Amino acid sequence: MRMMVFILILVIAVLLPDVYIWSTFIRRFGTIWGLVYWIPTIVIVLSFLTGFVFGGPSEWIMKLFFYLFLAVSIPKLLFTVVSLVGKAVSLLAPVAFTVGNVAGLAVALLVFGSAVYGFAWGWKRVVVKNVDISSAEIPATFDGYKIVQLSDFHISTYDASPKTVDEIVDKVNALNPDAIMFTGDLVNMSPDEIAPYKDVLARLKAKDGVFSILGNHDYCAYRRYDTLDGQAKSLEAVIRQEREIGWQLLINENRILRRGNDSIAIVGVENAGSRPFVSRADLPKALSGLSDGVYKILLSHDPTHWRRNVLPETDIQLTLSGHTHAMQLKIGNFSPSQWTYDEWGGLYEDENGRKLYVSTGTGSNVAFRLGAWPEIDVITLHSVK
Repeated sequence: MRMMVFILILVIAVLLPDVYIWSTFIRRFGTIWGLVYWIPTIVIVLSFLTGFVFGGPSEWIMKLFFYLFLAVSIPKLLFTVVSLVGKAVSLLAPVAFTVGNVAGLAVALLVFGSAVYGFAWGWKRVVVKNVDISSAEIPATFDGYKIVQLSDFHISTYDASPKTVDEIVDKVNALNPDAIMFTGDLVNMSPDEIAPYKDVLARLKAKDGVFSILGNHDYCAYRRYDTLDGQAKSLEAVIRQEREIGWQLLINENRILRRGNDSIAIVGVENAGSRPFVSRADLPKALSGLSDGVYKILLSHDPTHWRRNVLPETDIQLTLSGHTHAMQLKIGNFSPSQWTYDEWGGLYEDENGRKLYVSTGTGSNVAFRLGAWPEIDVITLHSVK
């Protein structure tokens, strides 16, 4: 239902402003200019239908859609809203229509400039976020335990700026974490993306190591293969390379971290998405061998897993997720991601004090971010008695 609402909003945002602008301003210039005007809209609609409705979202189609939508459709939408307000006010003050058009053009240009910033620099503007998690169930010896969460690298996006990966690794290591936890989507489409970055990713260091899980993109499902086992071999290559760089990839399994006589458990599941995303998580298998009393941290890529299965079926106290990217666009506390996800970015807590933290991502599957800057999340555990 939410996806249908989202698609409807996209259609309105793309088509209605064009109808208004064309009928009010463009039509008078003749047929040729009218046809030229509609070209970007036709490309946006076709790229959306091709990439998201009738097929898998191939990388270049995703880029084309998002670039045109953010740099063309959104400015047109805002111009239309301001112009229509001016048109309504012009019933009382005729000059308001001209003022509205000028103001609308100024707003459209401001948004266009912001989009250009997001495409050129925003996706490389890495920020560090600090999060405190307090619980009486955290052992005293783990008080102050520092976890760095990384998520959604989509590593091939950095081909346009490889040094940014070095900067991220240096920032993480400077934080001197006790553990690093990567919550999925190392690649965009293919295991071949990893090779140029294996050395730099292998430099990530933490006292208890680097733990990782698979995200929906890591299954390499968003491409076509010439053989029946092509996707399975691509997944195997992703898994092999994560382990080669020294990451402890958890595939429906757990690890125990110890401090003296105390311990906490790191639990990692495969992707637990709802359609159309891959769903291979096996919580009972991942929790196998763990006692009820141990403090458990679950790594699960898709945050919808928390309400769907984690809360009703387990005693897991803290879940770390990614996946949403906040749709790589955030203005104040608003992100279009909230139209699709109940929990899309930041810290959430249920009535029993069980927590979910959703990282809005360190990388970008399309080289654009505005407001939802790439983030390194520092999660510090506090024992409260």
